[in-house]
Amino acid sequence: MSEAGNTFADTALNASDMGSQNALLKAGALQNAIITSPNFSLIATDEKGIIQLFNVGAERMLGYSAADVVNNIRPSDIHDPQEVMARAEALSAELGTTIAPGFEALAFKASRGIEDIYELTYICKDGSRFPAIISITALRDDYGSIIGYLLIGTDNSARKRVELELNQAMAAADKANRAKSDFLSSMSHELRTPLNAILGFAQLVETGTPAPTPTQKRNIDQILKAGWYLLELINEVLDLALIESGRLTLSKEPVSLAEVMLECRAMIEPQAHKRDIGMTFPRFHAPHFVKTDRTRIKQVLINLLFNAIKYNRPHGMVAVEYTVKPPHAIRISVCDTGMGLAPEQLEQLFQPFNRLGKESGAEEGTGIGLVVTKRLVDLMGGAIGADSTVGVGSVFWVEFDLTTAPELEESHPEYNPLARPSAPDGGLLHTLLYVEDNPANLELVEQLIARRPDLRLLTAADGHLGIEYARTHLPEVILMDINLPGISGIEAMKILHADPLTAHIPIIALSANAVPRDIERGIEAGFFNYITKPIKVRQFMDALDVALIFAQTRASRSAQKTLL
Repeated sequence: MSEAGNTFADTALNASDMGSQNALLKAGALQNAIITSPNFSLIATDEKGIIQLFNVGAERMLGYSAADVVNNIRPSDIHDPQEVMARAEALSAELGTTIAPGFEALAFKASRGIEDIYELTYICKDGSRFPAIISITALRDDYGSIIGYLLIGTDNSARKRVELELNQAMAAADKANRAKSDFLSSMSHELRTPLNAILGFAQLVETGTPAPTPTQKRNIDQILKAGWYLLELINEVLDLALIESGRLTLSKEPVSLAEVMLECRAMIEPQAHKRDIGMTFPRFHAPHFVKTDRTRIKQVLINLLFNAIKYNRPHGMVAVEYTVKPPHAIRISVCDTGMGLAPEQLEQLFQPFNRLGKESGAEEGTGIGLVVTKRLVDLMGGAIGADSTVGVGSVFWVEFDLTTAPELEESHPEYNPLARPSAPDGGLLHTLLYVEDNPANLELVEQLIARRPDLRLLTAADGHLGIEYARTHLPEVILMDINLPGISGIEAMKILHADPLTAHIPIIALSANAVPRDIERGIEAGFFNYITKPIKVRQFMDALDVALIFAQTRASRSAQKTLL
């Protein structure tokens, strides 16, 4: 090789050596930057867990110098001992073996080749503490033997502070929701109490003897119309508040759409006839069941049906249709011949308190009925939507998944709810006890019972007196207000149920506490039935009949057992 060739080769080798040297220097600089970084702690131990490396970040976070800890302590010595103990116990329970607390608990997973990340509290040299996230990895030699452990830690104080603030905000929001729900429950009760007198006495006058004159009848109709509308508004606002607070409870079960539609038809057709609106309902050629809350799906359908009547044109039509949508859904559509909605109105359809320009119209409303309807449908796992053409009409639809029919249970009816008891031979009357402190409510029920020749009414103004009367007179049925002076109606009911002398008497709650959770609590507490105020006379009378027949059936069975 020539001298020039040798020179070229030497130059190339020198350049290669310089490149390798630069790479090594760069790698060394990177390693040094990692070790000396103040932003995270870097702690390395030997195979026994004794600290061998304690970087600048660890010194800054914990206040120890490397000289304080290297070859002196284990990482678990600067962690909260109770947390280390809890970690050892959790690992022991998980793996079914005993794991010693201390560094062994921290390094257990890493020693088995499982990277472990956990949260623990660091204890600083000055005794202060802070939460940290620790990642631990086993270090191995070329033969796979563990020669130590590497722990990389970061200060978790900021995230914990944000979590705490978020939890506090959520707790405050939950408290505000509970306060709002309690306020609405109380307000509903306060509104329903006077409304009970207004609607109750209006119904008495409407059906009284002698019959009201035509002018009086029109006046009574206006009172009843306004009263029932006010009750509807109270219910809608209450429903919306419960849904928004997440406290509305639903009982999902297989519900027959044919049965629900028949019930809705019976309730809505009189409204359509009053407004001269024609209606058509589908005939279900096969049973279709959806898994929903029976009461709430009726509420949804009735709201859609009533809106279709309410906003229809004179002598219009409402058609209810259904379509089975493969693979397993069904759509119920309510079609009307109203004025229809423009596209921009459809976009605002489910906004609270937005009546889409109907505020100045003749029809009353709040603009929250459809909002409640949509949220109920969402909660039941369904879908809702609308299509409309201006000048032609609108179609509102709801869609639910189909489910299998419920298994039929053998029934053993104890009474016929359509049969009304009459005064028994010999003139003996059934005794009814009403425990109520509101004079207007007492007067209303007294006048209602006066129309029943088979009943004798006793009244008590508080729970203690009601208990005493029940034990003395042994009435067949007890009506019990909830909010009573002294002890509540629920407490009085529990005392009566615990007494063998009165335990058999069916007790009906008659209360202005109409929030669904209040009704559920009442039934769960042991009331035979729960009637909300304002009283609907027919519903009230039917509930009494059911309770009376139940009481008579139970008394008959007790007599038979005594004879045997």
